[in-house]
Amino acid sequence: MERFRNYLANEKNHKILIPIIAVILGFLLGNIVMLITGENPIELYKALIQAVFGVKVDNIGTGKTVFVVRKVGEYFVYVMPIVLTGLSVAFAFRTGLFNIGAEGQLLMGAFATTWLGITLDLPAIILIPIVVLGGALAGGAWGFIPGYLKAKFNVHEVVVTIMLNYTALHLTNFLMKEIPGSDSVKTAKLNENALLSSEMLRNLTSNSRFHFGFIIVIIALVIFWYIINKTTFGYELKAVGYNPNAAEYAGMKVKRNAALSMAISGAFAGLAGVVLVAGTFGYGRVLSAAEGYGFDGIAVALIGGNTAIGSLLSGLLLGSLNAAQPIMQGQGVPKAITIIISASIIVFVAMQKGISSSLKKLKGAK
Repeated sequence: MERFRNYLANEKNHKILIPIIAVILGFLLGNIVMLITGENPIELYKALIQAVFGVKVDNIGTGKTVFVVRKVGEYFVYVMPIVLTGLSVAFAFRTGLFNIGAEGQLLMGAFATTWLGITLDLPAIILIPIVVLGGALAGGAWGFIPGYLKAKFNVHEVVVTIMLNYTALHLTNFLMKEIPGSDSVKTAKLNENALLSSEMLRNLTSNSRFHFGFIIVIIALVIFWYIINKTTFGYELKAVGYNPNAAEYAGMKVKRNAALSMAISGAFAGLAGVVLVAGTFGYGRVLSAAEGYGFDGIAVALIGGNTAIGSLLSGLLLGSLNAAQPIMQGQGVPKAITIIISASIIVFVAMQKGISSSLKKLKGAK
């Protein structure tokens, strides 16, 4: 017991412990809210198990279908874009910037993917890389705007990115409608050679929407890790994030790095747009409001400690809550429960100094 208390009290372990504690407390608060409102918390966990593993707990031992592989495929469809927006926010955080504009950068990436996928008629081996690169560049260009304004005029990136989210929404809605074959809701389908969807993956997952976008996610995770941990450029970006004044004194190009950091951050969000358009839907959409992928990305980055592996794990967690929502609603459990849990986890992560202080007090406690 003494060894366990010392483990909890050791500040070196808090980077891992605090997100875990925040997740536990978030679920606990969600359970309390469910009990107060007359809902059964067990239904939440049944929905999560079904969403993630495809297992219908209530059907065990009844002779009915227990395992539904389609749920597993759909789960990863939910996970992919929020892992990418999580990487977007996390990359900016690591460099001392707060990219709250991943939603807008995603929309610009989605538009570029749609336009390229419809207007170009090329073999898949050429068109898919063009579509992916185009989406990343569009998101990166949209992210570069607040980065440049921050570097050149010291305009706070939070204000600019919030404004650009709305600009991107209305601009892309207008541009989507201008693409030939579009109506007021969606565009024509992308060229078959531009799609990330796969008949093989659909068959393996019982006709789910699971697609090859997972390869883009894996590559993005590796790129994030490599830039931050294995390059001189990444070291400079981290130095700027820790102490911009010291970094500038050391001869680092702080302003240039701020602009490039936001551009790279935007590129990750742009890839989320690629995954949605070329993978999940296969066409561009005219949206009445933002769907929240960018804001989910903020949660993913915070819970994941702004690291690649942390963003993946927290994306898997929040993706499970998103995937469980339709199942819960089918059981009469309000969608708001999962939102409360997600928001609570973020609040507890934000309280990390208080949690860390409480853990330190455990050392030597009787």
